[in-house]
Amino acid sequence: MERRKFLSVSAMAAPIMGTNLTSLNSGGSNKEEVTPFTMKFAPHLGMFKNLAGDDPIGQLNFMADQGFTAFEDNRMREREVSLQERMAETMTRRGLQMGVFVAHKIYWREPSLASGKEDSRKEFLDYIAKSVEVAKRVNAKWMTVVPGFVDLRQDMGYQTAHVIETLKQASSILEPHDLTMVLEPLNFRDHPGLFLTKISQAFNICRAVNSPACKILFDIYHQQIQEGNIIPNIDKSWDEIGYFQIGDNPGRKEPTTGEVNYKNIFKHIQEKGFDGILGMEHGNSKSGAQGDQAVIDAYRSVDPR
Repeated sequence: MERRKFLSVSAMAAPIMGTNLTSLNSGGSNKEEVTPFTMKFAPHLGMFKNLAGDDPIGQLNFMADQGFTAFEDNRMREREVSLQERMAETMTRRGLQMGVFVAHKIYWREPSLASGKEDSRKEFLDYIAKSVEVAKRVNAKWMTVVPGFVDLRQDMGYQTAHVIETLKQASSILEPHDLTMVLEPLNFRDHPGLFLTKISQAFNICRAVNSPACKILFDIYHQQIQEGNIIPNIDKSWDEIGYFQIGDNPGRKEPTTGEVNYKNIFKHIQEKGFDGILGMEHGNSKSGAQGDQAVIDAYRSVDPR
C-alpha cells in the first residue's frame, strides 16, 4: 500500500513521537533516552514508514530510537547483497538483533517436502545451503521453514516421514554454523491445505529430527485460529520452541486490537525464561503516522515490567 513520505508528515510526527526529527535522519543521535522494551519485539520494514520514511536504514534507526532491540525480515534472502550488508552494519551499530527470514521458496498449492520427491528435496536443501550465506551476512541465527502443501495421494504418516528425512538433511547443513530453522505451523483459514498446521505436529517432527537446528516457530496469531489454548500449548511444546511471532485475532494487527490477552502471554513467556525474539508479523490497525504510533503504544502497554 502506498503511504505518505516521512517529510510530508514530519510536522505531525514530532509531537506524536516525543523525539526530535534530527535524530531520525542522523542514525540515532536522539538526546531523549527511550527505555528499551523488556522483550525482544521485532518489527519489520514498512511498519513505521509513515514516521521513518521509505529508506530501510532510516527505518532501522527509527526502530532503535523507539526502544526496539530486534528486527525481522521475511524477504531478506531476496534483497540485494549490498543492502543486506548495509542493514547488517546498521543493526550491529544500533543494537538490533536479527530475527527470522524465510529460507526457501514456499509451495502454497502443490506438494513439496511432503511428497518425498527427490527434486523437491534437492531444491529445498539448495535453498537452505544458500540461506547459510545470507544468515552469516546479516548475523541471523534463525530462518523460517514452511513444509508446504499436503500430498493428497499419500497417507499422512508417509508424508511426515518424508518431511522428517528432509529436515534431518537440512539440519546437517545448518548445525556446523550454529543456525536454526524454525518450522511454522499455519492456520487452516488463511492457508488451507498446508501440511503443517498444529504445534503438536511440529513438536513431534522436531523430536524426530532431534537437532538443535530444527525448532518450532510458535506464531500466536496462527495458533489462536488453529487450536487456541495458547499458554498450555506453549508449556507442552516449550522444549522445542525457538521463536515466537505475534498478531492479534481477528484482523492480524497489533496486540490489544483483538481477543488475544497478550499481556498475560508475554508475562508467562518471560517468566519461563524466554530471551529470544518475538517477531511482529502483523499489519497496523490504523493508517498513516497515527497508525505507526499506535503499534508502538500497543507494545508499550503489553510489555512485561
